[in-house]
Amino acid sequence: MRMATRISLSMLEIPRQFARFTGVGFISAFGHFGVLIVLVQGLEAEPVRASVAGALVGGWINYAMNYRYTFRSQVRHRESVAKFTVVAAVGLLLNTVFMWLGVHVLAAHYLFSQVLTTVLVLVWSFGANRLWTFRA
Repeated sequence: MRMATRISLSMLEIPRQFARFTGVGFISAFGHFGVLIVLVQGLEAEPVRASVAGALVGGWINYAMNYRYTFRSQVRHRESVAKFTVVAAVGLLLNTVFMWLGVHVLAAHYLFSQVLTTVLVLVWSFGANRLWTFRA
């Protein structure tokens, strides 16, 4: 295969992976938001703490599906789980800070804050997981 063809095919793979990553993100966000809403609405938990609990649930869903589906990783789980944990910890920190700013500083509704936070953390986690966690 010629070099130009290889480059153009690899350039197409990034948007495809991002689309798969986003699809997986919707599924894990369903778990995250589900836990968040149940804790806030059902148990009257504080929204930032409930968001942290939801992020942990969403993270496990995210790892399993991205390992197999998005990145089709061949990296051993021992290595990829350790790297994913670091990326997820940074993502959780970003999630917590952005949620706190949205809910407590901007006085925005917790669900609106979570949607914006999710988009911001999505960009971080795609780049970090693509370039580090699941890279062979």
